[in-house]
Amino acid sequence: MPKSIIMKKNGGPEVLELQDVNVGSPGPDEIKVTNHAIGLNYIDTYHRSGLYPIKLPSGIGLEAAGKVDEVGNNVTEFNKGDNIAYASIPLGAYAQQRIIPAKIAIKVPDGITHEIAATLITKGLTTNYLLTKTYRLKAGELVLFHAAAGGVGQIFAQWANSVGAKVIGTVGSDDKIKVAEENGYSHVINYTKEDFAKEVLKITNNDGVPAVFDGVGKKTFYGSLKCLKTRGMMISFGNASGPLDPVNVPKDIQPKGLYLTRPSIAQYFTNRKELQDGADSIFEKIKFGKIKIRISKKYKLAEAKQAHADLEARKLLGPAILIP
Repeated sequence: MPKSIIMKKNGGPEVLELQDVNVGSPGPDEIKVTNHAIGLNYIDTYHRSGLYPIKLPSGIGLEAAGKVDEVGNNVTEFNKGDNIAYASIPLGAYAQQRIIPAKIAIKVPDGITHEIAATLITKGLTTNYLLTKTYRLKAGELVLFHAAAGGVGQIFAQWANSVGAKVIGTVGSDDKIKVAEENGYSHVINYTKEDFAKEVLKITNNDGVPAVFDGVGKKTFYGSLKCLKTRGMMISFGNASGPLDPVNVPKDIQPKGLYLTRPSIAQYFTNRKELQDGADSIFEKIKFGKIKIRISKKYKLAEAKQAHADLEARKLLGPAILIP
C-alpha cells in the first residue's frame, strides 16, 4: 500500500505522520500519479504550522514530479506513462502515489529529470512571475533580492543575468555568500552582520533600487523600503522570518510614492495553458544552460520531519527534495 505524509493537527515538524493510504482510481477529470520526486517549499511549513489555515486532517505538499499511472474518462491531454509535474492545491504531494486534477499537471519534456522538475515548478514559476509579470526586469537594471542562496534566489539571479540585469542579494550567514555569488549575484550582503539598507545605498551611490523582491518578510521589510528609489516597487512574496506587521501607508509608502504588492503563483497562472507556458519557459532556460539547478539535499519521504526542521532553521543551501 502506498504511503503518504498526513497531518492531523497543526504544529511543528513532529505533526507530520507517515501513513499507509488507499489511493483508488481517478475520477473523470483526474489522473493517478506515482511521484518520483517531491519538492520541498517554505509554504509547506506555513500549512503545517497553521499560518496558512487548512482543513484537517490533511496531506501536505504542493509540488512533485512523476509518471501517470491511470487517466480519467474525460482526460485527453495525458496518457499512461507520461512524465508530468505539478505545483498546486489540493495539498498532498508528500506521497508515493496520489490522484490529482488533470488541470494542474504539466508535461515534462525529455532531458528534464523528475528530480529537477520537482524543484522547478514552484520556484521556477515564482521566479517567472516575479521578474516577467509582477515587475518586468529590464537589461541594465540593478535590483535587490532577499534569501539569495535559497531555491528561488538561485534561479532568480541566473534568470536576471540572462536578460542582462544585475542583482544584489542578501543572505543570513557567511557560508551562503559563496552560494549566492556562484549563482550570479553581483553583490552579496550578510544581513545578520551588516545593515543591508545602508550597503545597498552605498552600492547604488544613494540612488536606491527600482525594485526589492522580499520572501523573508518580518526581518527585512522595513529595511527594504529604505532601499527603494522614489516610485520603487516593494514585492513582498513570503514570510520566512515571520508574518508582516501592519503597514502604515502614510508613513511607510507615501513619502516616496512607493508601490507595494503581495503576489502569488495563483494570481498569475490561472489555467493549465498558462501553467504549461510558464513551465516551458523555465524548461527552455534549463535546456540552453541559462539556468542550472543544484539540488542541495535529498531526503527520504520518511524524513519529512527532519526536512522541515532543516528548512525552518535555514540550513539548506539551495533546493531540496523528498524521494518517495
